[in-house]
Amino acid sequence: MKSITSSANPLYKELKQLATSAQARRKAGRTLLDGIHLAEAYLQSGARPVLCVASETALTHAEAAAVIRQCQAEAVQCVLLPDGQYQALSQVEHGVGLLFVVETPKAAAPAALTQSAVLLDNLQDPGNLGSILRSAAAAGIRQIYCSEGSASAWSPKVLRAGMGAHFILDIFEGVDLAALMATAQIPVLATSSYATQSIYQADLHGELAWLFGHEGQGVAEDLLQLASQQVVIPHRGQMESLNVAAAAAVCFFEQLRQALD
Repeated sequence: MKSITSSANPLYKELKQLATSAQARRKAGRTLLDGIHLAEAYLQSGARPVLCVASETALTHAEAAAVIRQCQAEAVQCVLLPDGQYQALSQVEHGVGLLFVVETPKAAAPAALTQSAVLLDNLQDPGNLGSILRSAAAAGIRQIYCSEGSASAWSPKVLRAGMGAHFILDIFEGVDLAALMATAQIPVLATSSYATQSIYQADLHGELAWLFGHEGQGVAEDLLQLASQQVVIPHRGQMESLNVAAAAAVCFFEQLRQALD
């Protein structure tokens, strides 16, 4: 296991760039899986990292040590850092000191929308995006389409919020949602506070896609007009609307509830 102790080391400088710069991650086509849970989920998916990075403390943690041994057994390069240098790379507080460098998937979007999916229009917040991915995976929805201007699905913050959902989803970024919706072979539903039909009255059986938009502005008007149907999530109280991640979870699990009836 290679030990790095100098901040001037070229590999350490590269890791620091990946940890702190979205531009560096895009240029390298790589991202960081920060924390033991993501590392284990990645290995369980059958994938292998480019690099395993551990702090000295991680060697004393049984779960982290097991991950390191698995990586070494499968010829994955492993690097050991002093705790202080490791902390400069990690955004996980009170973690065990383990992260992976992985290749960022670059899947081509299907030519047509034919199975249950989530369409995200200019969604900005990494926590919201990660939560939506996690809820979609839990509800059995596999395909995610993100428009230009949405948060990067493979950023470390979104990955942490997704809790491993990325590794069981097909995520497509930079998608022209208008073109996708225009040729969709399944219904596309959008939530709107102005809709007259409740989500609980809508027929959600079969394959369908959900469309969600920017946290403040909502779905762009041109996309909203392309939706097959608009539905509202009824609620009581003084709040004007739900957080987009919460609204998405309600939609996904109402679809699942109807499928299980």
